[in-house]
Amino acid sequence: MAQPGEGFDYESRPSRPSNAHSRFKSKEGGVPSYDHHGATPAEADDLLNVLGYQSELTRTRSTWQVAFMSFVLASVPYGLATTIYYPLIGGGPSAVIWGWVTVCSIMACVAISLGEITSVYPTAGGVYYQTYMLSPPRFRTITAWICGWAYVLGNITITLAVNFGTTLFIVGCVNIFENGDGEGVWDPPDWQVFLVFVAITLLCNFIAGGFNKWLPILDTFAVFWTFSGVIAIVICTLVIAKGGRRSASYAFGAVETNSGWIPGWSWCIGLLHGAYATSATGMIISMCEEVREPATQVPKAMVGTIFLNMACGFIFLVPLVFVLPPIEDVLAAPSPVPYILKISIGNNGGAFALTVPILVLSILCGVCCTTASSRATWAFARDGAIPGSRWWKTVSPRLDVPFNAMMLCMTVEIILGVIYFGSVAAFNAFSGSGVIFLTISYTMPILVSLLTGRKALSQGHYDFGVFGIICNCIAIAWCLFIVPLFSMPAYLPTTADTMNYASVVFVGGVTVSAAWYFIWGRANYQGPPAKEEDVARRRSSVISNH
Repeated sequence: MAQPGEGFDYESRPSRPSNAHSRFKSKEGGVPSYDHHGATPAEADDLLNVLGYQSELTRTRSTWQVAFMSFVLASVPYGLATTIYYPLIGGGPSAVIWGWVTVCSIMACVAISLGEITSVYPTAGGVYYQTYMLSPPRFRTITAWICGWAYVLGNITITLAVNFGTTLFIVGCVNIFENGDGEGVWDPPDWQVFLVFVAITLLCNFIAGGFNKWLPILDTFAVFWTFSGVIAIVICTLVIAKGGRRSASYAFGAVETNSGWIPGWSWCIGLLHGAYATSATGMIISMCEEVREPATQVPKAMVGTIFLNMACGFIFLVPLVFVLPPIEDVLAAPSPVPYILKISIGNNGGAFALTVPILVLSILCGVCCTTASSRATWAFARDGAIPGSRWWKTVSPRLDVPFNAMMLCMTVEIILGVIYFGSVAAFNAFSGSGVIFLTISYTMPILVSLLTGRKALSQGHYDFGVFGIICNCIAIAWCLFIVPLFSMPAYLPTTADTMNYASVVFVGGVTVSAAWYFIWGRANYQGPPAKEEDVARRRSSVISNH
């Protein structure tokens, strides 16, 4: 593979079968594009060559399989269960339900915007590669550097948040059971919580690294498991409802502000609930080089699963707000959802049984996030942007995964997990900073595409015209809004335990990125091996030859 800064000789690539190029065609005006009908993995590899890389990973995922992975990356019932604290403290039931609908509607615009661009540049580099190709030559390297670091750090911190959230959720589930004093049976010291987190992280990496070829089957299982679990929770909570049922006006319209912020701002802070659950929307792009038709399948998966997630989340949340105990009691519990189920079911064993589907899903979500984050890190490393890139850019021929990059991500996650010893609010820092990093990375190619007149979209499969422009503007506005919003503490007055350390993690990530840029990147980093003009030339060359 060409190293950053080296010339990239497309003509020296091994020749492909003649039918591997037959899908390139010219749209009106002679702009080359890539026709998606009759695609094969070999043809997808050919497009990857055009974009500047040789295929190193096996393409095994179909449209349904990449859609299922996108769904499991979000794992909506788990994501909503671990962060429902935010809308409950920020605005009550209305923030839980309508905050979720609001965020999903906005993220649909983000997914549509990214889908348009991904249909042109379907590589594991994802938004980082797209930002580079779309930016004016003068600004390419710096915009790609910023986007790439935000994307990689976002992948890592969200994966960390998922695994740490699973740890805290396990503690909450165990404490459904009480001792003779009416207290939860397990009040673990910080070191025990940390060890559980490390064990979960190791388990997710073991599955993601050692059983890669079985992951599509695991994702398919997870989808059916999720809906089965949600249906069980809906039926049991609404039918049994030992604690009583709320009115529809309360469930869908009640506003209870418990955060100390002014009502409107407080309600908005609750949006982190939905933003965290949908933050993995663009992470699926990093799987492009393991998908049979990435230029069409990945955009479809991103957009389609947003609406599937919206429906799944709505079905999951509605029964919870209908059987919601007094909010102050829920907020005082170790974990809100296990407590809600406990009061609703009226039986400790039954309530714990209903948490099992969420617990299993949390592990599967961690596996998916581990998989996606390793691909994002590997893709950024192969362009030389990470210290020690020569180690992180390798692919294990036996495991068929970027194992070294996966181990790098795992190590960083465990190191960051040590923050928990300094503050029990560590999960807030991980989830908030992960959402901020990923949202910035998603927005950068959208912004650059919009500022350059969306010209590159003519080379792809999807250009939604005016509707696409509207989606672009909404996505950009969302980024400008949530960066300061999710840096704020969720509760006033602020103490060491309620402080939001997302801004600290964010600034730390920016500092590492900036330091490495001035130490090495400014003089050496050249971006992806192929430039925009090279890609255009190769597309045209393929068309003229076939």
